[in-house]
Amino acid sequence: MIKDWALMGTVLGLLTAATLAGQWLRRQTSWGLDQKTIQAFNSRLQAWWFFSIVLGLAFFQPILTVVLFGCLSFWALREFLTLTPTRAGDHRALFWVFFFFTPMQFVLVAFNYYRLYSILIPVYAFLFIAARVAVSGDYQRFLERVAKIQFGLLVCVYCLSFAPALLFLECPHTDGAYSNARLLLFFITLVLFAELLQFLASRLFGKHLIAETIDETRSWEGVLAGTGATAVLGLSLYWATPFTAWWQAGAMAVLIAVMASAGVLTMAAIKRDRGEVTSGTFIDSHGSVLSRIDAICFAAPVFYHVTNYYFAG
Repeated sequence: MIKDWALMGTVLGLLTAATLAGQWLRRQTSWGLDQKTIQAFNSRLQAWWFFSIVLGLAFFQPILTVVLFGCLSFWALREFLTLTPTRAGDHRALFWVFFFFTPMQFVLVAFNYYRLYSILIPVYAFLFIAARVAVSGDYQRFLERVAKIQFGLLVCVYCLSFAPALLFLECPHTDGAYSNARLLLFFITLVLFAELLQFLASRLFGKHLIAETIDETRSWEGVLAGTGATAVLGLSLYWATPFTAWWQAGAMAVLIAVMASAGVLTMAAIKRDRGEVTSGTFIDSHGSVLSRIDAICFAAPVFYHVTNYYFAG
């Protein structure tokens, strides 16, 4: 119990310090700082506050946390599918996607039916979507339409569901449900911290862009600096994890940071392809819910399965 409060206190302390620093930098107009960078930094902190408050519920009611992630998933999938117009032949399939497969995925997670939720979408939902669209008789751009629905369901629902699934992971070096809540909070904190630091470092001293046509600010220097800082944070939070050695927490932090960056770039590529910069207004002045969970979606299944393979009983 002491570890739980210590971790929550650490996260709140980081958030408070970052928020105060952001507000202080915003007032230093005489320094010639990039105000857009500072504004974006402060806006991203809003998402961190939101997720931290939501995850605090995991210590008291894990099922409610699963429900909240399910709502985020539904919202994100809706935004994803609005990036490309659908045809009438897709609507019946989309009905099943939104009102059966999406909620069922999180119901199975809540009851910890790993053998079912690990294959529900990539096997049964994918086959069903293709068949249902084919039954409609509309073959125009069939592969493109089916692939778009399948990819959206995979990233926004399937991948994101592995974040709350951490609440039910059985690790021998934990002390019950509270440790699982610590593991989820550890994961989300590192994802948001990595995304925030990679963004800020790229804006401040990035010189070698990774993919200029996709993201004109994200640089190799920013990703490396953000990943290094995330590794340090992971090492400092080793005591809050089920990992058996301090270096394992650092290695997992690096893995989280790399996958978070991959998620951000992938979603940016999709939006560029569809001619979109932002979509939705989930958090005021902060783009869409997709923009806030892209890093989590890519990092969650990888972190879950590596933790499950090496540390779960």
